[in-house]
Amino acid sequence: MSARRLGLPRRAVSQILLTQLAIAGGVVVLATGLFLAPLSAQLDDQAMRRALAIAQSAAADPSLSAGLLASKASADSPVQSSAERIRRATGAEYVVVLDLDGIRRSHPSPDRIGSPVSTDPGDALAGREVMEIDEGTLGRSARGKVPLLAADGEIVGAVSVGIAYDSVRDRLIGAIPGLLAYAGGALAAGALAAYLLSRRIHRQTRDLAFSDIAGLLAEREAMLHSIREGVIALDRESRIRLVNDEAARLLGLTPESAASLAGRPLDDVLGTGRTADVLSGRVTGRDLVTVQGPRVLVANRMPTEDGGAVATLRDRTELEHLGRELDSTRGLIDALRAQDHEHANRLHTLLGLLELGLHEEAAEFVTEVVGVHRTTAEQVTEKIHDPLLAALLVGKATVAAERGVPLRLAGTSFLPDRVVDPGDLVTILGNLVDNALDAASGSAAPRVEVELNAEGRTAVLRVRDSGPGVPAASREEIFTEGWSTKQPKAHRERGLGLALVRRLAERQGGSARAGEAADGGAEFSVVLPEALR
Repeated sequence: MSARRLGLPRRAVSQILLTQLAIAGGVVVLATGLFLAPLSAQLDDQAMRRALAIAQSAAADPSLSAGLLASKASADSPVQSSAERIRRATGAEYVVVLDLDGIRRSHPSPDRIGSPVSTDPGDALAGREVMEIDEGTLGRSARGKVPLLAADGEIVGAVSVGIAYDSVRDRLIGAIPGLLAYAGGALAAGALAAYLLSRRIHRQTRDLAFSDIAGLLAEREAMLHSIREGVIALDRESRIRLVNDEAARLLGLTPESAASLAGRPLDDVLGTGRTADVLSGRVTGRDLVTVQGPRVLVANRMPTEDGGAVATLRDRTELEHLGRELDSTRGLIDALRAQDHEHANRLHTLLGLLELGLHEEAAEFVTEVVGVHRTTAEQVTEKIHDPLLAALLVGKATVAAERGVPLRLAGTSFLPDRVVDPGDLVTILGNLVDNALDAASGSAAPRVEVELNAEGRTAVLRVRDSGPGVPAASREEIFTEGWSTKQPKAHRERGLGLALVRRLAERQGGSARAGEAADGGAEFSVVLPEALR
């Protein structure tokens, strides 16, 4: 049933305030009732014990038992005088002395002397002390009864003392105003605390109704899990609050594990690395590029008012691949442009030889030109049986030749056509060859050598160049995202190729390392277990 149908205010803060006031009032009433109940029993007990104490004091007076034995029941007997003296001194309602037959020997009303008592005196006459709340001839009272002993210890009667119950009720009623004052103070303090808390909730909820808050939460869940951008929310301690479906996919988390990540530290989930540093804010900036598994991600982080943050992730893997393909295409276009220029020169040469009638020389010239390109392709396909890798190496060899950097395949290379995932190998080899060509360009004796081998089901790639090499201190750092000595290109970031190479290798249980080539320059080695069928 809605708040409006119940007549409650619609605003969440008003409902919370009323609820808190009702709870505070109920607690005060309950506490007051729980206090009054034992108070009444306590006052009853105190009255009965007081009556018993008076009766015990009276019974301890030897003159009372002696007077009982020596005189008859009358209004002027010494028993009546002693009993009345005790009653007036103690403020009791009555002090009644009775003999073994239950006949009153004293009473506040003298005319009742000599008559039987209205309640059973058996327990007191039998030697037992009695405390009780009972109804008698003088009304309801708290009573104490004790046996009356003679000098020789024999029971000769009993003493019954009563405390008017009205005085007990008066004490109870007299305690109520003070108790209500305390309860009212507690209720006022609770109401003030409820009001202050409701004001704070008012600011935090921006005066929304509960239905509005529930609607916003439902919309947020639907939006976060439907958008094609990863969203991960963190608290001030970099613990995960929320991971949507796309973020779980981009970070390599299963939907089941993503649902149980709330409250866990980000570093425990992702491990140490650039991705965790970017998301936790240890690395700052806009559109930060990071590699997580086989994916290239772009991350942005926005702090929240409570010290936490919300980070968004975009998948740039395909864009990065397209950028590398664009680089390769541009290199190939440049190579084709240069080849076109060279081809025109060769055609002019061939035409000149034919016009001069040097037909044999012309035939030798054509054979030599065609043979160079055919030899390169045949050498590659003879050793590399996978068509994608062979095509990549032939294309890279053409680009390398136009850049003045010889690219050759090591004589020991051999890779059968049993590659499980040629796409990953193409990415790894293309990145390594591109870096090697960049490093070798401009060196004294430029060269790039590629070696591909199969060792059982393991594929081993090595790329060597004649560049300046990699310092020993930087051979691990170069595999970090964003590390590069080159200026970034307009369409993509630098410093991702080697990071992607290592991630692809590690994803297959392999490794990627940098070292020094035997004849100088750098050597990159990639080992991929289970890469072959």
